[in-house]
Amino acid sequence: MTQVVDPYIAELEKQMPPAKQPIQAVSIILSKGSLDMVYPALILANGARMSGIEATIFCTFWGLDAITEKKVDHLHVATVGNPAFPVPTMLGGLPGMEALATAFMKKEIEKIEIPSVREMLQILRDSGAKIFACRMAMDMFNLKQTDLVPEVDGVLSVVDFFDLAAGSQILFI
Repeated sequence: MTQVVDPYIAELEKQMPPAKQPIQAVSIILSKGSLDMVYPALILANGARMSGIEATIFCTFWGLDAITEKKVDHLHVATVGNPAFPVPTMLGGLPGMEALATAFMKKEIEKIEIPSVREMLQILRDSGAKIFACRMAMDMFNLKQTDLVPEVDGVLSVVDFFDLAAGSQILFI
């Protein structure tokens, strides 16, 4: 038995985009250490894990602040050079402005019950996310793995990170 195909429908099917494949894994490169940049990386990784998506965070340059034991609890909001900061740059540089902005943001974060950065790192670790530090940045800032929070899985070179991230969606923050 021969099946009759409507040429109009056949043409429409050709024009349809291919079915989207679900995301299996994300690799987030965290390159900034200010509070307003660290949280998006952690929240994206947490959302991925909650959706059953593998998540890896690779901390490099100032992003190492998010996983450095001495700095993780003292991250701040950048008020100078931040185009999204709602005051003129000149005012952002005034003494106390950074502390004020940081206190305000931490208060708002607490209000909506978002865990601290340290707690988010633990939540991510417990959920199966992987957290790595960049070997070159560690060397550049004279850091050792013992300087990092315990949730860090290890220190990788960029080449090792890309091998690990193969096939994942890569986000740069």
